[in-house]
Amino acid sequence: MNMNIYMHEFKTNLKSVITWSVAIAILILVFMSMFAALAKDAELLNKTMAQFPQELLVAFGLNGMDLSTVLGFFSFIFLFCQLCLAIQAANYGFSLVSIEERDLTADFLLTKPIERTRILTSKLLSALTGLAITNLVVWISSFVFINMFRGERTYETKPLLLLLLSIFLFQLVFLTVGILISLLVKRVRSVTPYSMALAFGMYVLNAFGGMLGDVKLELITPFKHFDPTYIIQNAAYDVPKVLISVAFIVISTAGSYILYQKRNIPTPV
Repeated sequence: MNMNIYMHEFKTNLKSVITWSVAIAILILVFMSMFAALAKDAELLNKTMAQFPQELLVAFGLNGMDLSTVLGFFSFIFLFCQLCLAIQAANYGFSLVSIEERDLTADFLLTKPIERTRILTSKLLSALTGLAITNLVVWISSFVFINMFRGERTYETKPLLLLLLSIFLFQLVFLTVGILISLLVKRVRSVTPYSMALAFGMYVLNAFGGMLGDVKLELITPFKHFDPTYIIQNAAYDVPKVLISVAFIVISTAGSYILYQKRNIPTPV
């Protein structure tokens, strides 16, 4: 790792890290503040949910979810947190290499006596640091706001810990896949369309896979691999699906290093 590259990348992403962290913390705060009011009418809420079409509940991850419980309600919130975390990680993945090419500074960086593997490793570790900070904020916000608004209701700690621990691998999938795709295309002129397409595309696949009962669609989306409802209800991971995410991470990381070594970098005209 090269510390200068690492620090430069970290400082570049710091504002984004703070913005995403604060936004997700506010999201958890706003939703959890509604819990006490909704939980008072728990029976009515569950009856209302039961009247919705089963396909709609599956699409939004509400199938079998009891919103009157602390963790049931939090698992519903967590689905929106996952979407934010996916966009953030994909953003960092797509911009990791492409920002140098877009700003036409890649040739300056690569003329330095530093191996490409060290450059990519430094950038990757910097992105992981930013995601880890957001991850930490989500952990703190979750515990603080759950205990702040749960009232007299109790909850099991193990399912919550497993749910929060899933964030790391979930982020890694979108980060590494984003890097790989950015190296497969000729040039990423704007990161946002790519990251939004990847995050929302995986979310839609999760929704349609559940609605259509198509297991094949569920196998390729991390939203299904780390389904909040499944984790809360079973206090465990769906291990075969989690291993698919691990495979995505390994293949994407290895592919990124291979492609970066061989990539032709555009130079200023």
